[in-house]
Amino acid sequence: MDEIYHLCMRHMNRRVRVHTCFGEIHEGVIVNVDGNNVYLRTSGGVRTSGKVQTSAWFGPSNDILTLSLFTLLAIALI
Repeated sequence: MDEIYHLCMRHMNRRVRVHTCFGEIHEGVIVNVDGNNVYLRTSGGVRTSGKVQTSAWFGPSNDILTLSLFTLLAIALI
């Protein structure tokens, strides 16, 4: 997990694509990292596995998605 944590720290404030162990793919900008989670700012919806899922509850604002560092497999700059 330390490797993923440091990778997230190096890519802070940059647009990334994150792959999880559940087969999900998320895109956004890393805005924060702590000992357990990475926080992605998404633009109006969460891009997951090639499909855009938007939430009518929050509307088209910049949402923050919290992902557990334990579930991350790969991070790529986009």
